[in-house]
Amino acid sequence: MNLLGSSTGYLWHAIPIIVGISLVYAATRHEPMSAILYSSYRTAQWIVSFIAVVVAVLLVISWWV
Repeated sequence: MNLLGSSTGYLWHAIPIIVGISLVYAATRHEPMSAILYSSYRTAQWIVSFIAVVVAVLLVISWWV
């Protein structure tokens, strides 16, 4: 059984959300554009890593059940 099922197309909606969240978060903390872009990149990496860990945990749980 596929954990993501037929809803993998909805995962493409996460990209603009992650970009938007990371840009706004970075812009509230920094003023220079280079610092905003670097912080935004790091925040986006953190969000994607967190989502990947959650998906991995859910996959492991789905294999056990």
